[in-house]
Amino acid sequence: MNLEVRDIDRIIEMAWEDRTPFEAITFQFGLKEQEVIDLMRKEMKPSSFRMWRERVQGRATKHSKKRTFDKGRFKCSRQRTITNNSISKR
Repeated sequence: MNLEVRDIDRIIEMAWEDRTPFEAITFQFGLKEQEVIDLMRKEMKPSSFRMWRERVQGRATKHSKKRTFDKGRFKCSRQRTITNNSISKR
């Protein structure tokens, strides 16, 4: 699969986010959980990859079926809304 650098950066960012499940990455980029793991292994330093794996292994928020909440599937409620390529003020 050929991904642009921008897409790889976004996938890595989403993978690090606690409340972004792997299903959201699959929905947006078509990568399954194992493919995300492989991408992270390839793109990160070994020590950073190990730290990330430790962090997400078994974390309920990274798997939508294990989550205890329904809201916030793609973004945190504290995240600012982006409108017309600018950040809107609350």
